[in-house]
Amino acid sequence: MNTRQRSKKLHEEAETTIKFLRRRVAKVVSDDNKDQDISNMVPRVLITDSSTDESSQEESYHIMNEERNYNTTNFSRESKHDNKAALNKSENGHYNDAFDMDYQLVESEFNQRSVQHDDISDTDTQTLLPKQSLKKAKNSDLKLCELSCNSDAAPKSERALSIALQITFPFLMAGMGMVAAGIVLDKVQHWPVFENVPEIFILVPALLGLKGNLEMTLASRLSTYANRGLLDDKKKRCSIIVGNVILVEAQAMVIAFLASLVAMVLGWIPDGKWETNDAIILCAGSLLTGAIASCLLGLVMIMVILLSRKLGINPDNVATPIAASLGDLITLTLLSYFAKGLYFSLGDKSTAWIGPATIVFFIVLTPLLLWLAHRNEYTKDVIKHGWEPVIAAMAISSTGGFILDFAVSQNKGIAVFAPVINGVGGNLVAVQASRISTYLHTSGLPLGVLPACEKPGCISPCHTFCSSDNPHSAGSRVMLSAVIPGQLIFLLTIKALEAGHTTITPQFVTVYCFVSLLQVGILLQMCQWLVIRLWKKGSDPDNSAIPYLTAMGDLLGTGLLAAGFLFLWLVGDRDADVGD
Repeated sequence: MNTRQRSKKLHEEAETTIKFLRRRVAKVVSDDNKDQDISNMVPRVLITDSSTDESSQEESYHIMNEERNYNTTNFSRESKHDNKAALNKSENGHYNDAFDMDYQLVESEFNQRSVQHDDISDTDTQTLLPKQSLKKAKNSDLKLCELSCNSDAAPKSERALSIALQITFPFLMAGMGMVAAGIVLDKVQHWPVFENVPEIFILVPALLGLKGNLEMTLASRLSTYANRGLLDDKKKRCSIIVGNVILVEAQAMVIAFLASLVAMVLGWIPDGKWETNDAIILCAGSLLTGAIASCLLGLVMIMVILLSRKLGINPDNVATPIAASLGDLITLTLLSYFAKGLYFSLGDKSTAWIGPATIVFFIVLTPLLLWLAHRNEYTKDVIKHGWEPVIAAMAISSTGGFILDFAVSQNKGIAVFAPVINGVGGNLVAVQASRISTYLHTSGLPLGVLPACEKPGCISPCHTFCSSDNPHSAGSRVMLSAVIPGQLIFLLTIKALEAGHTTITPQFVTVYCFVSLLQVGILLQMCQWLVIRLWKKGSDPDNSAIPYLTAMGDLLGTGLLAAGFLFLWLVGDRDADVGD
């Protein structure tokens, strides 16, 4: 290719770039000037690069208009082509009549940084708006720009009072659901199936964790879709809802099966004995519980989010707490009754086939559901990339289960409080993660590109909770301030019902509230860092963040609660008479 041909190619590529910019500007201008002729409002573009030194890496595109001023820097894309010798100055100057554009470009610079035609498509939703401050985004294939949080395009942050009013009722409802789940577990532990098949207790944390791994991520995804307006279109709404219900069902079956395998192995290790009937109860009961609980909770989440959208309430503030409030209670109740039914059915030859048939049915159904979810455009990415956080979260929750098992053997009073402290922490951090994820999705920037006000690295607690430059600090403060009032209400409820094995003394209340506050503070700090990091790395936080955070909530909550009980024992508060 000779010099003229190369120069002509550069000219065509620059022309494509300007068409893209004109189209975006015209779209914005037309919204505010529907009755005006916008042809003379489309900006004139001057692209210059006076440097011919290959070491120079700076170029600037300045788009000027009498009424609007846009500044972009490094609107570029890296190219695989090696740098070539610069064109002669006399050969690379051109004049574009269509766009009234003078420019001089060095070929090596343009090849390295140019925007290709394939980068621009009808699905590109980037809109160039007034007063945007744009910066180069690192580690991105397409070097799009970072949107300043002060721009008109940035999503508006909710006020603290608005957030508090919206989360209060769902948060209290969620806490009562966790208290109820603890009471159910206290009752069913004396059933024959729980006494003769103790491995069921190993299933409890893993299956209760499904609400964080699946239902809360479903609520977060649907909340993001709702805030982006995708649920307002009937066709898209149907596709999103059906695809996500199928996805959650498939994930629930896979995780439930894996959880039953873990329970079998952990039950076999101590004495080396293997009971086939026990294995059938664990596997079939886990699959039935996971499938039905996920379906019921998924449908409830869909109704809550659609109703919130209709009432003008932010779904992020109500969906995840309701998932938490119903998740523990429904899952534990279903597991108890399914295990009981399977236990008695295996004792009767005429019904002994029910358990094995249930396992075979779900093993055949799961691949079909995975295939259907993969065909749906809104869930295929989750099928491909959404397994790591879910499985990792199950492993983290299992670690918390080992701590709980040891702690309960030392102090029976921990059992009734562990679901509450873990549930409250997971609930609040899930709400915040969902809110931050929605903020990023509605910023108009693609995965991997952050608004300018977001800090991708380690951040201080002051930035998380107090900084005026942090659009999420108000939400973090609201979540943290809800801990102590909420826990006091839940403790009073437990005391009124005389549940558990520990007398609720002033010393106990002080220590319990402190460890709960510390747990939630650590989780919120981790949430701010994790969601931003996942987005920066190109991973959708709606699918990845909440499983990690709720699992860490179980681990931190159990560990800190055990440490609190140990402290109370050391200082002389060793009462354990209530509930005996």
